[in-house]
Amino acid sequence: MATTNEKSEPSATTTNADPHSPAYNASEAGQPLTGRPWMYRSRRIGPVKLPAYASPPFQLGLVAFVCFLCPGMFNAINGLGAGGQLDATTSDNANVAVYSTFSVVGFFAGTFANRMGIKLTLSFGGLGYFIYIASFLSYNHNHNAGFPIFAGALLGVCAGLLWCAQGAIMMSYPPEASKGRYISWFWMIFNLGAVLGSLIPLGQNIHSSAGNVNDGTYIGFMVLTFCGAVLAWLLVDARHVQRADGSHVVLMKHPTWQSELLGLLETLKTDSWVVFLFPMFIASNWFYTYQFNVVNLPRFNVRTRALNNVLYWISQIISAYICGYALDLSRVRRSVRAKVAWAVLFVITMAIWGGGYAWQKQYTRASAKVDAPMDWTTNGYVGPMFLYMFYGFYDAAWQMCVYWFMGALTNNGRKLANFAGFYKGIQSAGAGITFRIDALKAPYMNEFASCWGLLAGSLLIALPLILTKVRDTVPLEEDIKFSDETIEEVMPTVSLETHEPKAR
Repeated sequence: MATTNEKSEPSATTTNADPHSPAYNASEAGQPLTGRPWMYRSRRIGPVKLPAYASPPFQLGLVAFVCFLCPGMFNAINGLGAGGQLDATTSDNANVAVYSTFSVVGFFAGTFANRMGIKLTLSFGGLGYFIYIASFLSYNHNHNAGFPIFAGALLGVCAGLLWCAQGAIMMSYPPEASKGRYISWFWMIFNLGAVLGSLIPLGQNIHSSAGNVNDGTYIGFMVLTFCGAVLAWLLVDARHVQRADGSHVVLMKHPTWQSELLGLLETLKTDSWVVFLFPMFIASNWFYTYQFNVVNLPRFNVRTRALNNVLYWISQIISAYICGYALDLSRVRRSVRAKVAWAVLFVITMAIWGGGYAWQKQYTRASAKVDAPMDWTTNGYVGPMFLYMFYGFYDAAWQMCVYWFMGALTNNGRKLANFAGFYKGIQSAGAGITFRIDALKAPYMNEFASCWGLLAGSLLIALPLILTKVRDTVPLEEDIKFSDETIEEVMPTVSLETHEPKAR
C-alpha cells in the first residue's frame, strides 16, 4: 500500500504538466516508454523550457517547419501569380497537373501514410516541391512548358502524401481540449514560411517594374524546399509519441497494405456522414486561383504583387492565432463552439466576398490587358490591399475550422489519416478544376461567382453534421474500435488535475 511519504516523493508516474502547454516532460507521464529515454526528457535553453522530443508539441513543430520550407515556398511562388511568370498559361497547366494527381493520390494517401510511416511520407513529399520550383527556373531560360507540367504531376503525388501525414499528426497528436491551438501553431509556422518566402521576391524585385521574377528567387526557394525534405527525417515514429497525461496516439500496431486499404473503405462505411463536409473540402482551395491569378496577377506590377503576397500570408497568421484559441475556449462546450464557428464563417463569407464583388465589378479579363498595372504608390491602392489581406484572413479561418471539425469527430490517428486524405484529395480536385477554368480564359466575374457560391453553399450542406455529430468529447472506447490496440496501451495514466497516477 502507498504511504503518505511515498505520495510526496517524485515518481515516474507524476507530472506537473499542463495539457495545453508545449513545455512538459513526457518521461514523467507514467506510461511505459516505447522509444529511447532521451526522447522523453525536456530541456532548457536559458529561461526557455523546450518540450520533450517525442512530445506532441515538439513533433508538430517539426512538421510545421517541414511545411514552412516546402508547401510554404510553393504558396509564396504561386501567390505571386503565374508562378512568378508574366503569363499564367504555363503555371495554370502545371497546377492542373499538380492537383489532378494530388486529388487521386490524396484521397488514398491515408493508406500510404499509415503503412509507410510519417518520416518517409513527409520526406518524399518534400522532394516534389524542390523539383517543381526547379522546373520554373528551367522555364525562365528555355521556355519548355513540358518540364513544369511533368514536375506538377510529380508534385501532386508527393504533396498528397505530405499533407495527409501532416493532417493526421495535427489532428491526432494533441489532446481533445487543445486541438484548436495545435492547429493554430501549425498554421502560423507554416504560413510564416510563405511570408518569408514572399520577402525573397519582394527584396529582389523591389526596384523592378518587370512582370516576372529573376533566377535568384527560384534558386532561393529550391534551397529551402530541399532543407524541408531533409528535416522530415528528424521526426519520431508515431508509436513513440506520448502526451502529458501518459496517453499514446491510437494507431494500428501492425499495419499492412491490406489492413489499410480495408481501413479506408471501413472509414467510408462507418463514418459516411463525413460526406457532408466534402463540399467544404472542395471549396477550401477553389478560391486560390481566383485570388492569385485574377486579383493579384493582372492588376499589380511584380513588386506590388510581392507585397500583397507578404500581407496575405501575414493575415493568415493573425487569423490562425485568433481562430485556434477561440475554438479551444474551455468555458464553452465543444458542441456549442462548433455551431458558433459555423455561424461566424457564414457571416464573414458574406462580408468579405461581398467586398470582393464590389472590387471585381471594376475590371474584366479584356480590360486588365490594357490597363496599367497598379503600384503601391498608385492612388487607390489601399482599398484592394486590405481586400487581399481579408482574403488571406478568410482562408486561414476556413482551413482552421475544417481541420477542427474533423478533429472533433474522432481521436483515432488511423481514421484521421483517412479523413486528411479525403480532405486533401477532394480539395485538390477543386483546385485543379479552377486552374483549368482560368487556363481556358473564363470571364473573371464567372470565376468570382463560382468561389462565393461554392463557399456559401458548402456551409449550408455541412450544417447538419455540425449540429448532430460534433460532441463535447469522444469516448476512448469508441476511438479504439478502429485499431488493434487496447485501451490499456493508449489510455491516460496521470490525472492532470491531481497529478496522481490513474487507476487502470
